[in-house]
Amino acid sequence: MLKLSGVIITFNEELNIEKCLKSLANVVDEIIVVDSFSTDKTKSICKKYNVTFIEQKFLGYTEQKNFALSQTTHNHVVALDGDEALSEMLQKSIINLKTNWKFDGYYVNRFNNFCGQWIKHTTWYPEKKIRVFDKTKASWSGYKIHETVNLNSKDSKVGKLKGDILHRNYQSYSEHNQQIEKFTSISAQAYYDKGKKSSLFKIIVNPTWAFFQSYVIKLGFLDGFNGFYISVQTAHIRFLKYAKLRELNKKS
Repeated sequence: MLKLSGVIITFNEELNIEKCLKSLANVVDEIIVVDSFSTDKTKSICKKYNVTFIEQKFLGYTEQKNFALSQTTHNHVVALDGDEALSEMLQKSIINLKTNWKFDGYYVNRFNNFCGQWIKHTTWYPEKKIRVFDKTKASWSGYKIHETVNLNSKDSKVGKLKGDILHRNYQSYSEHNQQIEKFTSISAQAYYDKGKKSSLFKIIVNPTWAFFQSYVIKLGFLDGFNGFYISVQTAHIRFLKYAKLRELNKKS
């Protein structure tokens, strides 16, 4: 029977890490937690479970996750963040893979909980992610943020699993706003480093399209006020990213 490793990176995840560990406990054969020296109760909570707890200075999202992969005993992995957990259906789907693994990696839908509400529409759902994969055929890639699992070959085969990754991301609007400011600055710098240019067209059209796609095409209006808020902020993120990139372009 195929054996699985659960891989988690953490930093100050005391509110969510126990849900994450409980969802993995009966699914995988080992759990590797790579923690960036949390200052809350993350470590003590993890120590209650049968995990390998490794403290590692944060290297960057992509680098930290690839380091975590290198610490696993088994090649087939389930990769989660500390604020994520497997739904019951997804747990069953992954357990079935132990006797029926067919692909190099598997897509999973991520289901986001925003300010206490599960978001069923907007561009936030279904948010398709490869999180179950053979580490000999895949790795994390990405520049500074927006890290993704990339399969190493064009001939790689990808399947799809039933069930969701349950993601509890933001507890308040102010927390979300703080992250928007941080991540748009990082994104703008990443675009700048790659030689990308901003323009008035991109600053106007990209945010407009982002709102329309999220609120109308992806039925964000069905999620009530939070659907509207997410759609507005999706547009705002595009606006800030290109506005900040324009500023960087002008300075150079």
